[in-house]
Amino acid sequence: MGVIHKIGRRKTAVARVYVSEGTGNITVNKKEFKTYFPTGTLQYKVLQPLSLTENVDNYDIKVNVYGGGSTGQAEAVRMAIARAMCEIDVEYRGILKPEGLLTRDPRMVERKKFGQKKARKRFQFSKR
Repeated sequence: MGVIHKIGRRKTAVARVYVSEGTGNITVNKKEFKTYFPTGTLQYKVLQPLSLTENVDNYDIKVNVYGGGSTGQAEAVRMAIARAMCEIDVEYRGILKPEGLLTRDPRMVERKKFGQKKARKRFQFSKR
């Protein structure tokens, strides 16, 4: 099979994933993924495409991820793994697409506008 390289994005996080046949080791930025993503929710998100396709112990995954926060990074990794699973077997697409794992989430942080405190919040109005 060789190594499959895919990219996933979410907010400002970018994840590069390298998938090869193995025993289920997942390394994120040269750390074990359970130490990089300590909460159960984030670990579930990373493993979601593997558990849906029943491949948790079949592939070794090496991840380089940067930008954004922990949730954005976990979801970027999830998208990249889902894309890699689709390249391994086209049948997996029918499982992953209804779960929404192959759709790039377009929501980004709205920019701050001048004359305002934040994107939509305004400075306190004083009538007098």
